[in-house]
Amino acid sequence: MRAPNFKDFITEQKENKLRILCLSADPENSEYFHTAKRIKEEGPKLGHEVYIVFIDGAYIKNEDGIKTIHNEKDEKGFEINDENTVAIVRGSITQKDSWLDLLSQLEKAGVACINNRSCVNLCADKYRSYLRLADYGLVQPHTVLIPNKKGIETAVENLDRKYPVIMKTLRGSKGIGVIFIESERSLDAIVQLIYKESEDAELLLQEYIKTDYDIRVLVLGGKVLAAMRRDVIKGDFRSNFSRGGKVKMFKLTELEIEDCILAAKAVNGHYVAVDFIPSQNREKDRPYIIEVNSSPGTEGIETATGENLIKQVIQHFEDKKLRHKTPTECGRVEVVTLEGVGDVSANFDTGNSARVMIHADEMEVKNGTVFWSTKGGDDEFSMPKGKFKNKLIQMRKYERGAVNATTFERPMIHMDITFLGTTYKDVECIIDDRTSKTTKCLMNQRFMRMTNVMINPARKYVVTTKYSLD
Repeated sequence: MRAPNFKDFITEQKENKLRILCLSADPENSEYFHTAKRIKEEGPKLGHEVYIVFIDGAYIKNEDGIKTIHNEKDEKGFEINDENTVAIVRGSITQKDSWLDLLSQLEKAGVACINNRSCVNLCADKYRSYLRLADYGLVQPHTVLIPNKKGIETAVENLDRKYPVIMKTLRGSKGIGVIFIESERSLDAIVQLIYKESEDAELLLQEYIKTDYDIRVLVLGGKVLAAMRRDVIKGDFRSNFSRGGKVKMFKLTELEIEDCILAAKAVNGHYVAVDFIPSQNREKDRPYIIEVNSSPGTEGIETATGENLIKQVIQHFEDKKLRHKTPTECGRVEVVTLEGVGDVSANFDTGNSARVMIHADEMEVKNGTVFWSTKGGDDEFSMPKGKFKNKLIQMRKYERGAVNATTFERPMIHMDITFLGTTYKDVECIIDDRTSKTTKCLMNQRFMRMTNVMINPARKYVVTTKYSLD
């Protein structure tokens, strides 16, 4: 075995080096800037570059294929790419659609966004997230919308709970926009006042569950990272650390761990905070999930646990396999362009773990070259008519049939395949006679990972079209 050279370590360090963006609307002197500040502190200690994006006025440039993101008045900017850039998104980005649009641009550029726009939007809308968590069978306080200022009575009837109740604005964080309502008279007065200030106010009513404390759990990559207890503030009903709530480390039950991970999956969140009120019998009864936060702050939970959680979060994303990009939804059939062959309606088969399969009516392997031809046809999946030749890479053996499987040997070639404007070089393809099969071109799981697509099995041609002007 060859002894590693010093260059090998340099290369490894370079490959693992991240370019970290932290998207924030808060100025550096704001009390809410704590998490961004911690990222700025810990990233360089681990050998990574960090750029705080103050999203009001920020923009992205693309010159000669090099993408950079810029703060207002920063002409140099910060280079981003789809290989090693991670964007950690703070909750303040939801205040303006234009700020969310910057997040969409980063997703389009192939940057791994923690979390993506879909997750951020879902968590920001309390009622929408309530519906999503209900779809996953999670226990929550009963919640109803107040449709408008005339719909208070209907909302109270639908809630069907005794006072006190909780009223919330659809959007809000750190306990802001959460009101304790003790009577019908208080509810009427507060709702009328809110609608007087803003006709577009969006409100909901929620069942009040009396408790002395609630629990915040950080979930990272499908695992619990940390948990803390937050005591209800004296003279208040909220427990937020940012409002003075006392915190300490908390040991979860297996049932609580399971539901917190499930809640994170419900919103498709890679790094989120799940807030819940424990049940009376924590070992047997499920907790009441209050909300899922797509941009958890770390000041309180690092205080409670005494751990450097930001460091652990950054180290998690050092693994390229854990930096998930936002996939493009596509149909089970889409058009791809095979080099030298033409456009083909290909089946994106999530069950194909082998290689891309391409139909040939006739084939012959001679002197290291694969000669193959197609007859064409008029149906949707026909291959273009023609005679083709490609360099033989190797003969591959594979089995067909689940019972009494038959072993086949077919030639493997490399072919450039273009999809959605990008050409993927030297894709491994098997040439095979698929006369008995409906689809003549079958894409594999590896190609789907390369193109970063998510298959909708109910639709075809979501992102491409079978028809052209000629």
